[in-house]
Amino acid sequence: MRTPLSGNGIARLVGFLVCVELASGVLQGYYTPLYTDIARHLSIHDADVNWFEAAQLVVSALLVPLLARLGDIVGHRTVLLWSTAATAAASWCVAIAPSFGTFLVAWALQGFYVVWLPLEIAIIHGRTKGDARRTRVGAGVLVAALEVGVILGAGVAGALAGGPPMTVILAMPAVAVSLSFVAVWFGVGASEQRGGGTVDWVGFVHLTGALALMMAGLILLRLQGTGSVWPWLVILGGAALTGPFVRHELRVAEPLVDMRVLGQREQWPLQLTAGLFGASVLGAQIPLSTYARTDPAETGYGLDASAGMVSVLVAAYVLAMALGAGLLPWAAARLGPRITLVGGCGLVGLGYLLFLPWHDHLANLLANMLLVGVGSGVLVAALPAAAAAAAPITRTGFATGMTNTTKTIGGAVASSVFAIALASTGSLDEPSDHAPLHGYYVVWSVCAATALAAGITLLLSRTRTPAVPLVE
Repeated sequence: MRTPLSGNGIARLVGFLVCVELASGVLQGYYTPLYTDIARHLSIHDADVNWFEAAQLVVSALLVPLLARLGDIVGHRTVLLWSTAATAAASWCVAIAPSFGTFLVAWALQGFYVVWLPLEIAIIHGRTKGDARRTRVGAGVLVAALEVGVILGAGVAGALAGGPPMTVILAMPAVAVSLSFVAVWFGVGASEQRGGGTVDWVGFVHLTGALALMMAGLILLRLQGTGSVWPWLVILGGAALTGPFVRHELRVAEPLVDMRVLGQREQWPLQLTAGLFGASVLGAQIPLSTYARTDPAETGYGLDASAGMVSVLVAAYVLAMALGAGLLPWAAARLGPRITLVGGCGLVGLGYLLFLPWHDHLANLLANMLLVGVGSGVLVAALPAAAAAAAPITRTGFATGMTNTTKTIGGAVASSVFAIALASTGSLDEPSDHAPLHGYYVVWSVCAATALAAGITLLLSRTRTPAVPLVE
């Protein structure tokens, strides 16, 4: 009996790409139990670890459009190799970095990994000749592998913590990424359709300036608080640059960010959904962890969970995401692709809404996180595949890459909002021991509102193009 991915070597191809997503999961899960150890290793305060996240989000937001466009021009496999090599080099530098500054730069350059999944889905989409069903199956398998990698990474890191020298511990992700490079080199064939064209370097400079200023402003907002005028001026300066950028992109024949594709009624709801989804999938992880670790005897709220128990919660959440990704092909076949996407948004929104009345017991937290995890798994797998199906054949890499870019920007904005909500001052001031409970209410409310807004957007934005299966 033929499997959904059989024929033309697609199953073998996905098998090798699974190695890359396992390495991606290791990168995303391995360091989480080690943040305090890394701070001690670099002789920095725990609060300074936040710079790692901020720097990597900036690099990711800037790199994805460029690398995705290069994938359409020179080949998705070629750019996947480049980005894997760059991530491997950065990971080795993380392991041997002697200071906070060098560690920060190396950590930021690990942001190359964010383009892997969009490129892989574009590769599958091209090798299946645009078969949306097999692309969805492949996307589900890859995301499930990513989540397995997260669990494996966190588990191995927890087992190694306090044992070997820190340099040895930090080298484990570099080994995983290096092996994934070998898997791509030998397992992903070079023959693939290329769109041709050139890179819009002028547009890249415009985009870099706009995103860099806006992200810098958001970081300043985290550091200095809402009372300082400078963060707002920097953000406004970045926003002002988007006007010239859009005008330039509409004039050139080979734009870096194809505004005409983004403006299509099949595409813009998916990109907006990705941005709104970024608020919860990227912005809410740290607040959930800190809430669980808070001692109710001191604050009147929290669960006083141990680090080990938080690891169990993370594992449960990741397994729920893997389940959601695995259910994507089944749900899309029975409910329809669009309703499946709406359902994913609904589960995320419902899960965070339930945090508002029910957050006093571990069982409450676990149940809510399982709902959020299943919905998130559906969206993580479905959005790039939907964007590829809704894009012209020469813009699939761009469309899938933009889902990561908009998700990253959404997560960065949400992270800044949550930092402000959870502390009355920026991190340059002396931090308090615990965030106020009303700050957590803000986090849960924003995550619920953005997820439900995404679902409503998808529900109302019906397209008349039956050839686009994920936004029918």
